[in-house]
Amino acid sequence: MSIEGTPETPLVADGIEQHPPAPRGSWVRIVVYLVLVSVLGFIVWRIYQNQQTAKSQATSQAAALLNRPVPVQVTAAEQKPMPIFLTALGTVMPYMSVTVKARVSGELEPVRFTEGQQVRQGQTIMVIDPRPYKAALDQARGNLAHDQALLVNAQAQYKRYKALYDAGVTSKETLDADAANQGQYLGAIAADKAAIETAQLQLNWCSIQSPINGKIGLRLVDPGNIITANTTNLVIINQFQPIAVYFTLPEDELPQVLHKLAAEKRLPVDAYDQGGTLKLAGGLLLTVDNQIDTTTGTEKLKAVFDNKDQALFPNQFVNIHLVMENRPNALVVPSAAIQSGNQGSYVWVVDHPDAKGNGTARIQPVKVALAEGQMTILDSGLQPGQNVVVDGADRLRPGQNVTASVARQRGGQGSGQASTGQGAGQSGGVPFAVPGAASGPASRPGAPAGASQGKQNQRGKQ
Repeated sequence: MSIEGTPETPLVADGIEQHPPAPRGSWVRIVVYLVLVSVLGFIVWRIYQNQQTAKSQATSQAAALLNRPVPVQVTAAEQKPMPIFLTALGTVMPYMSVTVKARVSGELEPVRFTEGQQVRQGQTIMVIDPRPYKAALDQARGNLAHDQALLVNAQAQYKRYKALYDAGVTSKETLDADAANQGQYLGAIAADKAAIETAQLQLNWCSIQSPINGKIGLRLVDPGNIITANTTNLVIINQFQPIAVYFTLPEDELPQVLHKLAAEKRLPVDAYDQGGTLKLAGGLLLTVDNQIDTTTGTEKLKAVFDNKDQALFPNQFVNIHLVMENRPNALVVPSAAIQSGNQGSYVWVVDHPDAKGNGTARIQPVKVALAEGQMTILDSGLQPGQNVVVDGADRLRPGQNVTASVARQRGGQGSGQASTGQGAGQSGGVPFAVPGAASGPASRPGAPAGASQGKQNQRGKQ
């Protein structure tokens, strides 16, 4: 019989069953498992302890940072007269522009100007070879002398035949023929005089003169070329002083402009650079176009600038400020100080910093009236002289300790204040845009001058 098939029977001694002892390998495995569980638990405990320590250190560091003063830059709110204006993008155009062409054909002689120089109206700038036209004038004068001599002879002959006719010697037909000859010579003389005037005019046209006061451009034809009358462009003359700027406004802004223009006749207009910070020139609104562009819903306007310093140049793009009114006591803060949240517009205020600039920041709700560029006009919320944070506000919380320093005035803003002129500049402040005014277009070839690009400025929450 096979031993493997024999079932294991317990041993019986004195009526008690006895099992064989457990193998030794089972106890080893149990000990190993216990050791592994202990090591794993120790590792987990150490990780937890390290995390708690790091969290405690981070909390203490954060508390220290919160109690540490935050450096910020502040600017005091100002109250001063400020102009209110509509904004648009405009294109500078010559007040007058002339493309000079020759009115007679011929060889161009050496020019009498320097490219880029200022020329006066009536100044000779080019000359076409006048010799052919002088010869034509002499010929016309010779024809006149010839016909005048024939007329004298015809008049004398008529007198003779008149006497003979009165004496009954000659016929009436002969006398009438002599009278007709006399009339023909009178007509020929009139034609000769007209030919002389035409020849003299063409001779005068050989001397090309500037039709306007302006700045002459680059020469388009060199001396020695044969010029064709009324075809060849010789040079372009643009009038810079004064100079014009074309810009557009949305049609819904047109009524108030027309009302102000009818009441005050002229509205101040300021031209700024593309950044809208540096004033280039001050002028006046000349007129409004007589129709609205139906494709863009805008109206074209024309302003005129003296441009004595030639700061404006044809085809230059400028920001236009059309001054509508002046606020005598406007409360002004930098636009960088204005923050927006669920509670509306607000600013961070630092009250009464000490000599070292240490103070406490707090939130102050404000009511924004107008905003344009770097500055904002407030209706309420602040008092003149209060310090508002313009840099570092992202790190602040209510009650935060701060170290305040005075923000440096930006060059563009100062330029805007210093250069404001005519109406807008008389207030001595930085100009601001009327809410709802659109940034009008600047034009390129194929688009209307100052075509509308900008969106309306947003009014602050009331």
